[in-house]
Amino acid sequence: MGRSDLTDAEWERLRRFLPVSNGRCGRWRDHRQVIDGILHRVRTGVQWRDLPERFGPWKTVYERHRLWSADGTWELLLQQVQAAADAAGEIDWDIAVDSTIVRAHQHAAGARTEPPAVPASKGGRRGGTPGRNAVAGPARPPGGGGAGGEGLGRSRGGFTSKLHLSADGRCRPLSLVITGGQRADCTQFRPVLEKIRIPRTGRGRPRKKPDRLAADKAYSNGPCRDYLRRRGIRHTIPEKADSQAARLRKGSRGGRPPGFDEDRYKKRDTVERAINRLKQSRAVATRYDKRGYVFLGTVTAAALSIWLRT
Repeated sequence: MGRSDLTDAEWERLRRFLPVSNGRCGRWRDHRQVIDGILHRVRTGVQWRDLPERFGPWKTVYERHRLWSADGTWELLLQQVQAAADAAGEIDWDIAVDSTIVRAHQHAAGARTEPPAVPASKGGRRGGTPGRNAVAGPARPPGGGGAGGEGLGRSRGGFTSKLHLSADGRCRPLSLVITGGQRADCTQFRPVLEKIRIPRTGRGRPRKKPDRLAADKAYSNGPCRDYLRRRGIRHTIPEKADSQAARLRKGSRGGRPPGFDEDRYKKRDTVERAINRLKQSRAVATRYDKRGYVFLGTVTAAALSIWLRT
């Protein structure tokens, strides 16, 4: 058994949510073997063609990863594992938000202008779901139209992508967003929070609202604070020096200073530690995937591995 292979307990947590053959369009190759191959590549960053033979044909492993990245299977698996943790009371909803730069390898450049269509499904999921696209949404993944559409851009680090994420109090990723490396953190604050969606194991709506939130000065602006105020989310975000100076110049018209809890802000390192955990996977620390949706699937698979093993 390899370092990244699923244990029997981890496999049982995923097995019932995986697609099954409908008996008309051929059979899936053993899901456990293929997932082990995908996780091995995510951890090591090895080229797909260099996967060990014990994982089966490399092209089968790659196509399964590409398909599951496009149709939302990786995100579904992550949400189901998060839902089980939430039902057991194992999620600390005192969350933090941040971003990190991911250097893009030269192999990440040169994607075609139009994104490829998702191939026809071999069947549905366990539990009576009629088809894969019924869960995943659109059959064509987002992206295309140049590097910007694929979450690639130019920043101080060169050719880069930026990974925006939220993490719970136990240093595990809750939501993930990929953009070009030059995008400001505050522009993705709302998408990151709105992507938090933990389903209920029984009846009820998915949980989307954290108890508290911490973020650094990159998110210290009016729109971010107004958004949190509208949703009733208590937050700890330090005030920028220029914002403080502008407020003081206005005198009484500048309003009160925003509340700031220094002790709570010290816990913001949970998102930094979550980033460190993700970047233990070499295919996350360096982007090799050409397509933005495939790289998001790679990061989601790494996050799934973290949730399964903590």
